[in-house]
Amino acid sequence: MEQSEPTVNDCLVFSVNGERFEVSTIHPSTTLLEFLRSHTPFKGAKLSCGEGGCGACVVLLSKYDPVLDQVDDFAVSSCLTLLCSINGCSITTTEGLGNIKNGFHPIHERFSGFHASQCGFCTPGMCMSFFSALVNAQKTQRPEPPLGFSKLKVSEAERAIAGNLCRCTGYRPIADACKSFAADVDMEDLGFNSFWRKGDSNEVKISSLPLYNHNDKICTFPEFLKNETRSSLLLDSRRYSWNNPVSLEELQSLLGSVEDGNGTRVKVVVGNTGMGYYKEVESYDKYIDLRYIPELSMIRRDNNGIKIGATVTISKAIEALREYSKGGLYSEGDMVYKKIADHMEKIASGFIRNSASLGGNLVMAQRNHFPSDIATVLLAVGSTVNIMNGLKSEELTLEEFFRRPELDSKSILLSVKIPSWDQITGISSGAKMKLLFETYRAAPRPLGNALPYLNAALMAEVFHCKTSNGIIISSCQFAFGAYGTKHPIRAAKVEEFLTGKMLSVGVLYEAIKLVRGIVVPDDGTSSPAYRASLAVSFLFEFFSHLVEPNPESHDGSVDGYSTLLVKASELKRISNQLDHGKIPTLLSPAKQVVELNRQYHPVGEPIAKSGAALQASGEAVYVDDIPSPMNCLHGAFIYSTKPYARVKGIKFKPKSLPDEVSSLISFKDIPGENIGSKTIFGIEPLFADDFTRCAGQYIAFVVADTQKHADMAANLAVVDYDVGNLEPPILSVEEAVRRSSFFEVPSIFNPKKVGDFSRGMAEADHKILSAEIKLGSQYYFYMETQTALAIPDEDNCIVVYSSIQCPEYAHSTISRCLGIPEHNVRVITRRVGGGFGGKAIRAMPVATACALAAYKLRRPVRIYMNRKTDMIIAGGRHPMKITYSVGFKSDGKITALHLDILINAGIAADISPIMPHNLLGALKKYDWGALSFDIKVCKTNHSTKSAMRGPGEVQATFISEAVIEHVASTLSMDVDSVRSKNLHTFNSLKFFYEGSAGEPVDYTLPSIWDKLASSSRLKQRTEMIKQFNMCNKWQKRGISQVPIVHEVSLRPTPGKVSILSDGSVAVEVGGIELGQGLWTKVKQMAAFALSSIQCDGMGDFLEKVRVIQSDTLSLIQGGFTAGSTTSESSCEAIRLCCNILVERLTPIKERLQEQMGSVEWGTLILQAQSQAVNLSASSYYVPDFSSMKYLNYGAAVSEVEVNLLTGETTILQSDIIYDCGQSLNPAVDLGQIEGAFVQGIGFFMLEEYTTNSEGLVVTEGTWTYKIPTIDTIPKQFNVEILNSGHHTKRVLSSKASGEPPLLLAVSVHCATRAAIREARQQLLSWTGLCKSDSTFQLEVPATMPVVKNLCGLENVESYLQSLLS
Repeated sequence: MEQSEPTVNDCLVFSVNGERFEVSTIHPSTTLLEFLRSHTPFKGAKLSCGEGGCGACVVLLSKYDPVLDQVDDFAVSSCLTLLCSINGCSITTTEGLGNIKNGFHPIHERFSGFHASQCGFCTPGMCMSFFSALVNAQKTQRPEPPLGFSKLKVSEAERAIAGNLCRCTGYRPIADACKSFAADVDMEDLGFNSFWRKGDSNEVKISSLPLYNHNDKICTFPEFLKNETRSSLLLDSRRYSWNNPVSLEELQSLLGSVEDGNGTRVKVVVGNTGMGYYKEVESYDKYIDLRYIPELSMIRRDNNGIKIGATVTISKAIEALREYSKGGLYSEGDMVYKKIADHMEKIASGFIRNSASLGGNLVMAQRNHFPSDIATVLLAVGSTVNIMNGLKSEELTLEEFFRRPELDSKSILLSVKIPSWDQITGISSGAKMKLLFETYRAAPRPLGNALPYLNAALMAEVFHCKTSNGIIISSCQFAFGAYGTKHPIRAAKVEEFLTGKMLSVGVLYEAIKLVRGIVVPDDGTSSPAYRASLAVSFLFEFFSHLVEPNPESHDGSVDGYSTLLVKASELKRISNQLDHGKIPTLLSPAKQVVELNRQYHPVGEPIAKSGAALQASGEAVYVDDIPSPMNCLHGAFIYSTKPYARVKGIKFKPKSLPDEVSSLISFKDIPGENIGSKTIFGIEPLFADDFTRCAGQYIAFVVADTQKHADMAANLAVVDYDVGNLEPPILSVEEAVRRSSFFEVPSIFNPKKVGDFSRGMAEADHKILSAEIKLGSQYYFYMETQTALAIPDEDNCIVVYSSIQCPEYAHSTISRCLGIPEHNVRVITRRVGGGFGGKAIRAMPVATACALAAYKLRRPVRIYMNRKTDMIIAGGRHPMKITYSVGFKSDGKITALHLDILINAGIAADISPIMPHNLLGALKKYDWGALSFDIKVCKTNHSTKSAMRGPGEVQATFISEAVIEHVASTLSMDVDSVRSKNLHTFNSLKFFYEGSAGEPVDYTLPSIWDKLASSSRLKQRTEMIKQFNMCNKWQKRGISQVPIVHEVSLRPTPGKVSILSDGSVAVEVGGIELGQGLWTKVKQMAAFALSSIQCDGMGDFLEKVRVIQSDTLSLIQGGFTAGSTTSESSCEAIRLCCNILVERLTPIKERLQEQMGSVEWGTLILQAQSQAVNLSASSYYVPDFSSMKYLNYGAAVSEVEVNLLTGETTILQSDIIYDCGQSLNPAVDLGQIEGAFVQGIGFFMLEEYTTNSEGLVVTEGTWTYKIPTIDTIPKQFNVEILNSGHHTKRVLSSKASGEPPLLLAVSVHCATRAAIREARQQLLSWTGLCKSDSTFQLEVPATMPVVKNLCGLENVESYLQSLLS
């Protein structure tokens, strides 16, 4: 076939899912994601963080190389990729893989069947990250896989989604869905799914999976694009241009044409990933894309090393380094390249490395002091860079490059050269030299996607001196970086000190003292002492195998060289292994034990979540996916940065303000009340009036033509504050107490004391008095940020689409704010992209502000809040200060506990007055003998705190465990025996939980406790851990078993069921689908209840049922979707409706049966219609007061390993048994249990939600706020759902699963504490001190700096000193 002539276009040409797009006018700052979401029908790629840190926006980008005639496919973050940079490329989104009309892709179907999608907001990005791995594995030379599988390996399948965040599932089912495609998967290892039943053979399992045929390739690059060629000037208008120079000369002339001082802002771009870190507040005039200049994109290898052009992506650099190290014999120089490549793989995530350039990373490090890993590693190996400034180019060492003044916009980095260490060491190898090289980084996530606290690269040449029988350091190069200094540094003093010296404990100790003096973080750096200790740890780890006593030598002498030779051969073996793809997997096979109950079929069946495949294919519609109506405006909030101040006015920085800003709306524009949210405890204003009362309070709402312009305008707003003659703000609970600033707790929410505290204390043998605990906050991190769309309607009405957990409350808030009757307002919610309590009260002002702006401007107004603003205004979990006194017997039985709790509620009541009640519900899980308390809900000038999954209960669980641990430590008793000693009997349970304890048969905790100890092999593992801790100096393990008792309440809930003329059924409920499977359970209940009429042809009745979106005018009194019980309440409401309909239909069915014998469902409905039977029924389920509250039980055992050098905690295994009663849907409940537990790990171990001294949140994105990822969850995660028989007063004997399991994550924290205790005992033995007080407080979250601090920031020095003495 003849190739047609290429066409040259001055506009942008690309394809999306095979569809051609041509764009001639667009601002160069437009991202691919903005274009996809506003100019195409493809809304699968989602905006979540806008920083490249979450993966929700991942798409596949495909480029054609005409020289090699091949297509390069890779995943990219579309929120950072500039549209102009994809000229001539093809984009595939999840919709391009498959859809409901043409059939879903096996990825979509397997994600659904493995229950790997809950709220679904992250799922399209997950699918595309995985699809990219699938496509690229297919291009390898690996053997053909069996039918149904791909060439992917299990380890690659897991790592494919390592950069993607999910807040709902806990990742295990996502990993299983991906692993099901791997050629080397063991089918037995795949978890619970809807494809096969327990006990099925492998053949049956494989045939049950949706078929994947690796030969059915999706065309990622359409033929028509191959003939497009690029123009070097792509976009040109009077205001802005995008340029694609193809030579260095053209680049110089472009840079030269920009005169200094004429105000033209130039942006030089390659992958644009730097924008994720350094946000653009204003836009540029001229964009210059460097990727088409051959000199900048080359990779050259020779004997002297490897030269990599500045625009080569990090992924391509990794490939090149690995290729180089594969050539021929595996040498020490190859080892250096391989280790550099391995380290680079821990930078960001795959979809960022695919577009981020090597040069861009180094320039950010030089110019902006970015904490780069690449800079540190390349500095250690003696790399050089080539710089072009004007007409001259020069070669500099990396050290010189960093010492230079910051590069100006006309200087361009051309290339980086990494020398070959075979050449360098070959020259000096008179003696038998050995090259050692290691790179290190300590970061909150092992696989990357997190900035390091410190990174290091250490290199040394050593040889064995026969005369002295020691190891001599011939030369060394040490680099440290990212520890809170401008640039990475070479530790020259340490290098000089060690060069020529014979290695010994004493020499290493002196070197470490020098490192302490060199690695000093700048003022204002977080955890400075921890960062400095890491440099010591890494230097010690580098040399430790050469200086530590060899246990195998009889005299205990240091014989490091033989170890070194062993290490070299071991290294070769490992490298060969890695070349053959033996990368360890992240997760071990896990067990999910589920007992099915078919009594109420299809209720109790583990069917896949309703709409999961639709979520995976990107077709599920969230609020921000609704197409913008004509003339739609976009809003953004201007918030206060002061805790208490007079607001004198708002100005904008005039030069930069976009022309397209339409309006600024404040409290002065409100026609009704200044109300933004309401609860039973009061209201919170929508906007600050003349005073702002907390940092993060809304001051105004700015409206513009696009979300980007609205956000820019809000960023450019300057609020004029005045604090003259004002009282200082209240910024701590202590200050609130001093000034008696409290919220009143209504008596019905005031819990009662239990027993006689004074008597309990009198009975005690021991007492702990006034011990203190502090707990911080936690951010929701729903994947979909706050969002709403308001559309004015006829006759002074307004329709609002809101992502909210309580539309009914938003409805009345909007009505009061606009001063219109409630029948003029309609709030519609279809699905919510994650809520966790943050889309309840906190979503109301977002919907109200949009409604107010739309009402005032008579135009549709929408908002999709950026992540930074969302984090600043969210409030989050309640921080607390707790003081406790406890009395106990010598055998560990506690006799009395008193608690003084100060809760920081922030500026408005929200739901805070309910916190004392919630706290006590979970605190009473142990038999304290007597329990008294004084709980104050403090009003402070912090942002309003709100309900977050398990509000109060999570903190209470931690408090309980802290008390138990403290008692055990005081008595030097095993903590698990103290727990067992204080578990409730049924009598004590009834005494503590008056009215909600149920019957003795309902109290399943004792049997769960024993069963879990047995199934998790707690006793045997505890012994094994003792052995492990004796044999390992720098790793310590801990294990802990923890129970929970969690009280929940049912609330009144409405329902409505309508049978349509074709027999299909439409269902409405008050509960909102947040990802918790509420719609799925409701569908099952409707199918079960209507099936009781027993017509023919009711086979798969589930298919006839659809749950429709919530509409506040169609179904009133919807209430709150919160507290874990809305699913069962909604199910019961629907059962009542169906019972009414069955009652109406039964007489007709009986008459038809007499005439016809058998009756089809469709016939029955037509007959009912013809007889004017009302086929719609509504109900309002009000729970019986006697059974409104009940208790949930569960227990968990977790085992962790702590690295004493870095403070890193690895969760080796978690085992859970949780009582779900008779589960309405075990698949959904299992997902809730795992997801809640992992969210709990976030609270207890990782997530720091911090503020500055004025209460303004400073962790404002994915760079600083770290939720769990696939590499931080338990390596082995076993869950058993206990089917505890009949609970007559429950909805079909079911129990809640949404929040209680989150509390079980405290087991991880307790296990960490156990490991730290071992580390501290070892430290005491090194320092020679007698046993000190073994009691210590482990903070929440137990981050790496916190853990390392408790294990000893100077533990390496203490160890070396112990060897020296």
